[in-house]
Amino acid sequence: MNIIIAGAGEVGFHLAKMLSDENHQITIIDKNEARLNQIAETSDVVPVSGIVTSISTLEKAGVSRCDLFISVSPADEQDVNIVSALLAKQLGAKRVTARINNNEYLKNENRVVFTELGIDLLFYPEKIAAQEILDLLKQSGTSEFMDFSGGRLQLIVLKLTESSSIVNKSMKQVAEENGGDIPFRAVAIAREGNTIIPRKDTVFQIADLIFVITKREAAHAAMVLSGKENVVVHNLMIMGGGRVGEMVAHSMETRIEKVRVVELDSVRCQELTVSLPRSLIINGDARNTDLLLEEDLPKMDAFVAVTSSAEANILSCMAAKRAGVKKTIAQVENLDYIKLAESVGVDATINKKLITASRIFRFTMTGDVPSMKCLNGSDAEVMEFIAKPRSPVTQKKVRDLEFPRDAIIGGITRGNSSLIVRGDTEIKPYDRVVVFSLPSALQTIHKFFI
Repeated sequence: MNIIIAGAGEVGFHLAKMLSDENHQITIIDKNEARLNQIAETSDVVPVSGIVTSISTLEKAGVSRCDLFISVSPADEQDVNIVSALLAKQLGAKRVTARINNNEYLKNENRVVFTELGIDLLFYPEKIAAQEILDLLKQSGTSEFMDFSGGRLQLIVLKLTESSSIVNKSMKQVAEENGGDIPFRAVAIAREGNTIIPRKDTVFQIADLIFVITKREAAHAAMVLSGKENVVVHNLMIMGGGRVGEMVAHSMETRIEKVRVVELDSVRCQELTVSLPRSLIINGDARNTDLLLEEDLPKMDAFVAVTSSAEANILSCMAAKRAGVKKTIAQVENLDYIKLAESVGVDATINKKLITASRIFRFTMTGDVPSMKCLNGSDAEVMEFIAKPRSPVTQKKVRDLEFPRDAIIGGITRGNSSLIVRGDTEIKPYDRVVVFSLPSALQTIHKFFI
């Protein structure tokens, strides 16, 4: 696929690296030549120096031959993203996407306006990050969470502790001890920096990060087996009053007893006082542990750190853990710090670059992929395909499909029902199929669904 990325900021940089690894032809545009050269040194891309809203620059980048145009200049350049995407569509790009920072544009009636103008997808990384945090607060026993097909199937990610009843047991043993037909399935294990697609004889170990596909009603049972319990959040402290922190607080302040937002900037605190009338806004440095303790940190059920500093977010979550907070979530934009955060006890991490990549990456898949997510703590992706009539995946039982060994089918939804996949499962046309895959299998998987 011929892909053009407009904007070489952090999101553009990460997308270029990820997409070039998938053997796409990538061109990246930016006026910052030093930044372009840096990307070109680490990824197989064609750098084009110029302004992303310049018609001549777009033509130089080959926009008329472009299959996918991705406009991802920084969040404060929303208008630039929209204009460059509109120009790209008019100049011949088949599909275009644009990064925005205005929640109003995502309302259903307004999305139609942008679709009619020619923009196929608008994405707001901060809003997606806020929604992920809200999901994690709802399913507080998991370090990552994703709904499929309206929640009939769910992905939960659990870290095994000494209290887990499945440690030192194989998948086959766990199934036999729980009646054979358990309503969830482990589809991957992250262990010591490697991702494993588990088989029947794979043995679970302490500190494994287990990726589980489960029916909604069985999520609690899966957590109990892992030694985790769901924490009901009544009191929440948020460190950082930026867009993500504000959106989380706005959603939570009408649902729970107390929401406290700690923000360093006094002007921003005044704005938050107006936009968050039911939250307590605290002007102070959340890196100051004494301040957090004065503001009743030990009484909090959950602590969310979403400042621009990954280091500060991780350290403050560590302090919250020491104070007895049961659920901690840190925004960690430096990918190298994600494993560090997990190793020091942070319960869950949020990364806007991975979130954005998930939304855009499915546009590069030739099959029908309604949802997809790049996962923290793993180098893999989970995606949901729709099985087409006469597609290869519908022709045999799952065990006979010769599905890639670096991928696994976890579950399907059929109408209003959901199924955890077994070897004798037969996939029907229009089933929504949840697949977990390592990068090595991504280019092969879609052939089963076309």
